[in-house]
Amino acid sequence: MIATEGGHRVTPAELFFDLVFVYAITQVTALMAADPSALRLLGGAVVLALLWWCWCCFAWLGNVVRADSGAMFAVLVAVMAVVMVVSLTVPEVYHDLPGGLYAPLVFVLCYGAVRILHLVSYWISSPGDEALHATLRRTALLSVGPPFVLLLVGSAFTGVTQVLIWFGAVVIDYGGIYLTGSSGWRVNSPGHFAERHGLIVIIALGESIVAIGVGVSALPISTPVLAGTAAGLLVVAGLWRLYFRQISEGAEHRLTALEGDERTRFARDAYTFLHLPLVGGIVLTALGMKKVLHQVADSRHYDLSEPLHGLVAWALSGGVGLFLLASAAILLRSGGRRSLVLIIGGLACMAAGALVVLLPALLALALLAAAVTSMVVLHSRRAVAAGPGTQ
Repeated sequence: MIATEGGHRVTPAELFFDLVFVYAITQVTALMAADPSALRLLGGAVVLALLWWCWCCFAWLGNVVRADSGAMFAVLVAVMAVVMVVSLTVPEVYHDLPGGLYAPLVFVLCYGAVRILHLVSYWISSPGDEALHATLRRTALLSVGPPFVLLLVGSAFTGVTQVLIWFGAVVIDYGGIYLTGSSGWRVNSPGHFAERHGLIVIIALGESIVAIGVGVSALPISTPVLAGTAAGLLVVAGLWRLYFRQISEGAEHRLTALEGDERTRFARDAYTFLHLPLVGGIVLTALGMKKVLHQVADSRHYDLSEPLHGLVAWALSGGVGLFLLASAAILLRSGGRRSLVLIIGGLACMAAGALVVLLPALLALALLAAAVTSMVVLHSRRAVAAGPGTQ
């Protein structure tokens, strides 16, 4: 395996690797859309957190070892194959269909294989790095072994029990990373690390656009459908603008300015941990937009005056709210800057579900698009005016 240098950038091999996660995120949205209950949304969040961990493992590894080297590329292809199997099982992970392999168990075994491949590859990539090897051993004992056992146990159950056991496994897995500390992990190229996470945000935003199209598939195109599509794209464009013009650049600059374990801790906090709710917010918004476009297009079963119902209504605006709050947290971690626009806007969007259930679905989406656009413009102006202080 070939080590990376400070100016290392994302390789085509890593872009190829990300393709399988396009499908994986789409499957998570489909999993929640099939039964948009509180339990299913929590279950979808658990699956997304596990998939996110699979992706993050190799984003970190690709920062210290070139992904397009022969041995590393072979590992990536193997991981792609395993994650593809994981993605195929997602729709059945909480409700196994008869006549085939037991999907929850297949999901858990493949997830475990990804984590093992990551640890082994990291170990081989740095044969003389004792600090890294000690961290890898602690990671295997605290953040891989116990959660994997819980996932195996949970796969034997269904319903609330399965979801809660798997949720506990995720908490232990993520908490174990804090307990293992930052010593031994490396971020050789800040530019590469930031670019990798920007690409996964692009993938999530792209999935939200796909969700709009899926919502109207096999249904006639109408003027309300075109209006809903335009509003949905405006929401996605606003989130893109906020992240890539007002969030990611500051985070990358902060990452570049730090060294050693401080850089590692910042990468862990701002990227590995805080980008998860940011991506999760996009997935929830995609779920809401998919349902809006389906109702607008299906005029035989829905009237244009009908609102979204249940948790889907909260997902539409709440997903944006989660994205805004995660963005505010990244800004705060990047340099102590508090964005009142993002914090207040995020909390308002989280609470706006109470209004969404009362408004026609198309109108709710249009108002959300207007709100996102307004917040992006206002945040940008306040950021320029306030400089490094409170925005």
